[in-house]
Amino acid sequence: MMLKHKIFLAGLWLCVGLCSSCKGCHGGAGTATDTTVRKSGTRPSQRGADGPPGYDLGAPKKYVMSESLHEISGICMLRGNDDTLYAIEDERGRLYYFHLGDNRFPSYKFGKHGDYEDVAILNDAEFVVLRSDGSLYVFPVGLIHGGDSKAVQSYIHILPRGEYEGLFADAGGKLIVLCKNCPDDDQRDEVSGYVLQYGAGHKLAVTDHFKIRLPAEKLHSIHTKIKFHPSALARHPITGEWYLLSSVNKVLVVLDDHWAVKGMYDLDPVLYKQPEGLAFDKRGNMYISNEGVQGNANVLYFSYEPH
Repeated sequence: MMLKHKIFLAGLWLCVGLCSSCKGCHGGAGTATDTTVRKSGTRPSQRGADGPPGYDLGAPKKYVMSESLHEISGICMLRGNDDTLYAIEDERGRLYYFHLGDNRFPSYKFGKHGDYEDVAILNDAEFVVLRSDGSLYVFPVGLIHGGDSKAVQSYIHILPRGEYEGLFADAGGKLIVLCKNCPDDDQRDEVSGYVLQYGAGHKLAVTDHFKIRLPAEKLHSIHTKIKFHPSALARHPITGEWYLLSSVNKVLVVLDDHWAVKGMYDLDPVLYKQPEGLAFDKRGNMYISNEGVQGNANVLYFSYEPH
């Protein structure tokens, strides 16, 4: 997240906090509290729904993060196991790993200070970290428990010029990256996505480019000119649908396997102050992380209860 955007967001959500009555409490670092804030709004096409099928976006369980994760910007799980959540924050070049509800947040230093936006696990074996300028960092999962940082592979500016925030590791060594702000996109109704393939000998290459188109008339934004800026993406482990999260637009978008929009769901800015991370466990439970804005960062847990 660029500094000027962070300053703008902090000021905006301070105003929201002063004008709204927040019923949830933060608790201590790493503790879980049930939020009572209700509830997320819905798009006209989804009126009467509280979220995508199986989820209530207005009633998550909230886990408060430590100060070291104040700017948490990406989360993921290994094989969808909920025993450990892996997370990065914007600036320090550290990967954190912890069990939700614990008070310990150990970390591994994988890189220098930078604007790191998302993290994924490729082939159940390699962490991949996305930097906002389109650079990627790849290193073995076991490295976080002891190892030489020289094992970290860097792919500097492997993606075209732009600002990137969303990363997902799909099957077969495939990476999906979404552009938050690319010069060739008409962001009133489209964003670019890139497919990369990871192969033998640590070779990583861009293999495809696609665009996601959204109904601009249904978007909201904190800016005067409405543009769509994705901040995270993940694939649902049971339905196979794509979920896109936008902090700027305060929306969760559900798309089919061909990136066609199936549903758009407003996110309450009191509860979703700065949603930047998105992940699912293997049972379909959903996790959304919020950077700290005039308070602690948190991870919101949504149980999956399909009808």
